[in-house]
Amino acid sequence: MQDRAQPPVKALRTPRAAGAAGILSAFLLGGTMILVRRAIPERPLQASAYLADAADHNALRLALILLPFGGVFFLWFMGALRDCIGIREDRFFATVFLGAGLLYVAMLFVFGATARAFVVTIDALNGSIPPTGLSHYGRYLTITLLSEYAPRMAGVFTLTTTTIVARLGLFPRWLIVSGYLVGLVQLLLVSTVAWSEIVFPVWVMVVGFVLLTLSADRIDASNIAKR
Repeated sequence: MQDRAQPPVKALRTPRAAGAAGILSAFLLGGTMILVRRAIPERPLQASAYLADAADHNALRLALILLPFGGVFFLWFMGALRDCIGIREDRFFATVFLGAGLLYVAMLFVFGATARAFVVTIDALNGSIPPTGLSHYGRYLTITLLSEYAPRMAGVFTLTTTTIVARLGLFPRWLIVSGYLVGLVQLLLVSTVAWSEIVFPVWVMVVGFVLLTLSADRIDASNIAKR
C-alpha cells in the first residue's frame, strides 16, 4: 500500500518585522544608557546629589524596566542578520558573531540589575546621605559595566557583522565603513571618551532600517552567488 503523498514542508521565513526589532532595541538600549549617564554622573560633586531630580529618577526606573525588552529585541535583530547571511555562514565568524552578541546581551542584563539595585538602595535611604563606600562602589560598578565591558562586546559584534556583510555584499559601502569605525570606537575609545557607547545603538538602528529595505530576492541572490 503506497503512502499518501505528503504536502511539501513549508520553510520558515524570518518575518520582515525582525528588522524593526533592531530599531526598537536601539531606542530602548540607547535611552537607558542616556538616562543612566544623567542620573549617575561619572564624577559627582557629592553623594547626596544622586538622583536628586524626581523626573530623571522616575524616567530612569522606567528605562531599567524596559531594558530587558531591549535585550530581547536585540536577539531578534541578531536573528534577522543571520537570515541575511544565509547558507554561506562562515563557522569562525558565526561563532564570534553569536558569542559577542550573546555576551553583550548578558552584560546589559547585569548592567541593568546593578543600576536597578543602586537606585533601590538610594531610595531606601529616604534622602539621607549614603555611606561614601556604598555610593562609590555602586557608581563605579554601574559605570564600568556601561563604559568598559558591554561596549567592547558590542565592538566585537559590530566588527564581525561588518566583515560578514562586506564579504557578501549585502550592505552599502558607507554602512560598512561606518560599521568598522563604530567597532573601533567601542573597542579602543569607549573607556576614555564619555558617552561614546551611544554610537552602538545608533548603528543598530541604522542597520535595522537597512534590513527593512532589503528585499528577499536580493538576499537570496547574494547567497546563490557566493555558493
